[in-house]
Amino acid sequence: MRGIGNKNGEMKQLIIASIACVCLCFAAQAQYDSKGDSIPSKFRPGAMWYFTGWRPASIEKVRKYDRLIFDITYNDWIGDEDLFKNHWASIGLNTNLMFDIPLTKGNTVSIGTGLSHSYHVTRHNRHLDANDSLGITTLEPKLPQDTYRKSILGGHSFSVPLELRFHKESWRHFKFHIGGKIGVQSSMYSKYVTGQWLDRDVIKDYKFPDQNFLLYSAHIRFGFRNWALFGSYNFNTIFSDPNSVQLNRVQMGLSISLF
Repeated sequence: MRGIGNKNGEMKQLIIASIACVCLCFAAQAQYDSKGDSIPSKFRPGAMWYFTGWRPASIEKVRKYDRLIFDITYNDWIGDEDLFKNHWASIGLNTNLMFDIPLTKGNTVSIGTGLSHSYHVTRHNRHLDANDSLGITTLEPKLPQDTYRKSILGGHSFSVPLELRFHKESWRHFKFHIGGKIGVQSSMYSKYVTGQWLDRDVIKDYKFPDQNFLLYSAHIRFGFRNWALFGSYNFNTIFSDPNSVQLNRVQMGLSISLF
């Protein structure tokens, strides 16, 4: 009889322990905000939620957002030329490696800064004439005798971004970033493509007498969680001489935050 009583007691303890575990599991699943009842949640933003580097993240650590951002952009210009007059395949990519510096306890306001690389392509199907003797660059219409089927202005730049970030405390947050960049145009080229397939011929020209190497721009992002719409405007012109074609670069597209 004593053995049966012991078994019944052990059974009751097992049932109570099982119920307690189930309750704890449901409570843990319910804490999806950046803070639960007493401690911050372990949820992280983006595709790399559980990546913490070489060491586990402390439970009390404030969650940081938007540290690796890719901007997939349509590239255009404004000034002597109107917007949306270029080919739709003017596609570029900005890669932003950022530090997120919280300013508030729940990281609803923060500063973002780091390093950004931009690869831009503007397909304009006209002719950029770089006149070395006059030191100017002009944009000319395509002539009937021109044999190229497409012409492109492309290049690479590196810059330092600085952003003021606002977002809700929940990991499923709405966000708004406003900021700017200052950097250098490391390379810029015009490319002309003639022919098709095996007869394809590409001519690149890297020489512009008045290329503006300094870049400074303003940009915004607004969206939900790790997706956002992106827009950017360069305050300085692509070519510096006042007698050259006056064009300010514009970017618009979609931002994806992976970490």
